Amino acid sequence: MKVIISGYGKMGHMVEAELKERGIELVEASEDIASVDPAVAKECVCIDFTWPDSFKANYRFIADNFKAAVVGTTGWNDIKDEVLEYFRKAGTPLIYASNFSIGVNALFAATRRAAEILKGAGYTPSIEEIHHIHKLDAPSGTAKSLGAIIEDALGASPEISSVREGEVPGIHTVDFLSDCDRLTLRHEAFSRKGLAAGAVAAALLTETHPGVHEFSELI
Repeated sequence: MKVIISGYGKMGHMVEAELKERGIELVEASEDIASVDPAVAKECVCIDFTWPDSFKANYRFIADNFKAAVVGTTGWNDIKDEVLEYFRKAGTPLIYASNFSIGVNALFAATRRAAEILKGAGYTPSIEEIHHIHKLDAPSGTAKSLGAIIEDALGASPEISSVREGEVPGIHTVDFLSDCDRLTLRHEAFSRKGLAAGAVAAALLTETHPGVHEFSELI
């Protein structure tokens, strides 16, 4: 497998290190994915960690030219149906996630199961997410995903609070509170390595999973 990274910020560098550790060829790390030679792109998986506006501008180029795509960029839910349909029509495998961490995806699953059990039992849900001061979006994409899971499984929309402090990689806490007790589920990232490892794992999955998938469906 060959990879081209779209976006060469902190996550791009972490993905590069993960590829090197696994012995996977990195062809290029590009800040302008649309400038990549289509002849080169067709042999590569694109791993995209950019900004919402950048991905929105470039997803058609990625779908039309790359062998497959892994998208960790968040903030494009407003055009999600359009993006997924475009990849389907292009026949380009796509795996996307609001968070590629295996631990966070376990949190997604645990939250859904807890919400299913607690439905109708008088529990009020809430979510707190804490990230570094450089993170611009609030709430985080992960918190929004947790909120959607709770709303679907519990039938109630949780209040989401966002905190920005220091260099915190990411902490997500889910609370279910009743008059009798409190259930808390919490994930704390120590670095971005878990995100990079999950994204590279997803890139490998594109070789055996054609079509369009959310990462949580495949693990």
